Amino acid sequence: MTVTGSRGMNDHVHDCIIIGAGPGGLQAAIYLGRYNRDVLVLDRSGGRTWHARHIENVLTHRDISGSEIIERGIEQAKHFNVRIERKRVTAVRKDDLFSVSSADAEYRSRFVIVSSGVQDILPPIENLYKFLGVSYFTCIDCDGHKTTNKKIAVVGDSLKSVNLALAMKQMFTRDITFIPYDFVPSGSHLEVLREERIGIIAAKPVSILGAAVMEGLEFADGSRIACEAVMASFGITLNDEFLAGLSLKRDAGRFKYVVNGVYESSLDGLYIVGPLNTGQDQVVIAAGEGATAAIDINKRLLE
Repeated sequence: MTVTGSRGMNDHVHDCIIIGAGPGGLQAAIYLGRYNRDVLVLDRSGGRTWHARHIENVLTHRDISGSEIIERGIEQAKHFNVRIERKRVTAVRKDDLFSVSSADAEYRSRFVIVSSGVQDILPPIENLYKFLGVSYFTCIDCDGHKTTNKKIAVVGDSLKSVNLALAMKQMFTRDITFIPYDFVPSGSHLEVLREERIGIIAAKPVSILGAAVMEGLEFADGSRIACEAVMASFGITLNDEFLAGLSLKRDAGRFKYVVNGVYESSLDGLYIVGPLNTGQDQVVIAAGEGATAAIDINKRLLE
């Protein structure tokens, strides 16, 4: 018999609770479901992968949207009797077992996999969302190839954007304008950009121009430049507020989480897959991490 309290807490113990139905979380759910484990996925929906319109580096898929990956993954996980609920997790605690809380319920499990992902920081540029994932890009590994031989602008607010412009020039296109946004590159960095014949405009873009396709950028003073795409570098925020009560090891910058070879964090039984850890941020990599974590959890359950 299951006993439920006033806040929705019950005495049922899941084998694993997965926070976030991204590529890593869903791949882990599929593996654990295939092992006939008791798995609950809690997902607040609308993650970074969901908003990706064209993903072209997934094996066997010439082009697939992020939403299609998530929808197919959810359907596949449910086929293996994985339970999926639309819930925003508010806290994770651990005593003998893990307690995972949402606004109206509390769940218990032996293991937890965190796959809640990150969000891009987007500057206040008019029409940005219209072109996001089409010709306004934030990931050189995901979308750099889409700018091949195009006229582009590289926009960013840190030294990383200087390196981004140089990398774009080396791999994808010679026609680059660099736009530092709210930061001033050093003289030596500007000199390197000029040596690479990368144009520099020290002004804030306020709007993206174009109807069906991107045509250019407009600046606060009314001036304009032509461009076919933007590669931006403004950083990310982690979807990790529910981990605030746990003392977890982070990287040297106290930003991302440190994990071991099977993606277990410094807290026994808590695994972190996808862009929250210090590895590479890619759909296929997150899925591999989820599979690895699930296999390890199943081995431990067998023990």
